Amino acid sequence: MSVKQLAARIDARTPARRDRAIDGLRALALLAVPAGHWLLGGFTLDSGGALHNASPLATFGFFAPLSWLLQMLGIFFLVGGYASVLSYRRRTSTTGAWLRGRLVRLGRPVLGVTAVWAAMIPVLYALGVPGDTLHTASTLVIQPLWFVGVYTVVTALTPYCVRLAKRLGGWAAAPLLASVAVVDFLRYGPYADAVPSWLSLLNIVPGWLFAYQLGVSWGEGRIGKRGARLLLVGGSVLFAVLLLAFHYPASMVGVPGEARTNSHPPSLLVLALAAAQSGAAILLRDRIARFLRRPMVWAPVVVINLSAMTILCWHQTAMLAAAVPASFAGAVPGLTTGPDTIGWVLARLAWMPVFAGLLVLIARYARRFEAPWQSGTGAAGARRVAAGALAAGFAVFALRLA
Repeated sequence: MSVKQLAARIDARTPARRDRAIDGLRALALLAVPAGHWLLGGFTLDSGGALHNASPLATFGFFAPLSWLLQMLGIFFLVGGYASVLSYRRRTSTTGAWLRGRLVRLGRPVLGVTAVWAAMIPVLYALGVPGDTLHTASTLVIQPLWFVGVYTVVTALTPYCVRLAKRLGGWAAAPLLASVAVVDFLRYGPYADAVPSWLSLLNIVPGWLFAYQLGVSWGEGRIGKRGARLLLVGGSVLFAVLLLAFHYPASMVGVPGEARTNSHPPSLLVLALAAAQSGAAILLRDRIARFLRRPMVWAPVVVINLSAMTILCWHQTAMLAAAVPASFAGAVPGLTTGPDTIGWVLARLAWMPVFAGLLVLIARYARRFEAPWQSGTGAAGARRVAAGALAAGFAVFALRLA
């Protein structure tokens, strides 16, 4: 069967009611995650042959606008809220059962990747991989998994988001924006020295719930073209003001050595970008849907959406599958050399297809972790317990708790 025939079959099997624009936006946001981590993350190699994390943004500050394009978590939460509303309406049982089903689908792939890495660490160590490299690798593997925890929390809040959307429409997200603004004022304003550092953690839930609430309101039909234009213009203006007048860090991701970061936890700049992105997505929805009527364009979107959690959980492993073996060879441009030259940037771009190929290879086997667990047998229960214990052990190792 040719690629064109396969794409035509996928297109023919897609239900007419399927919202292709939402799937397309989700796929775009998903691909931005590995692209961002692979482009904006690098390594240095110490005298003992161990890998340590580094970032080209520490040297090339003018690359910061690239992080504005690759930071698409606002879009991901937007379409997540929209899709949750549709799923919530179609539920055939209780709200609790609906929520458990969605959370289990999020948890299985996370348990899978952490359990596999827990089993791999002693093997890699026995093969001569330095302990510092293993800690670097563990940090990278666990890094994107924070998203799953946050997404779990906002998903659990879906029933309340629906109620607020029905009552306040698109303005239901405004209090979340105000909450983040207050915390930012306290931690960056004139009283910053008197504010405890933990206060910034108060931004985690409202910061990421903001775009999710916009998605819920959109799914409820409470945000139209006018609201979308307001989000696009208002978010863009706020973004510019925060950068130029209030001197927020330009990078949307953390930069080693910088005292402030926008994303962990989210600052007001993240919400401004999410608002602008959300407005643009809503305005472009119909055009995106028409574009995705083409079978050859639609088929990759379907594949990406079916492998969403696999991409999120395993893309760092794909990069490490190239970098860790390369560390034994010494300085390999774009892999184990410091990300501080234009040559590194060009070499890293050349490595991107290799990372993508490795991710596809890994996904062939890792996608089984997205499938439902078998139940009713003692062996299945024992495997789940073992996977849970391995995952907990990996978390202890990655977070250096022991």
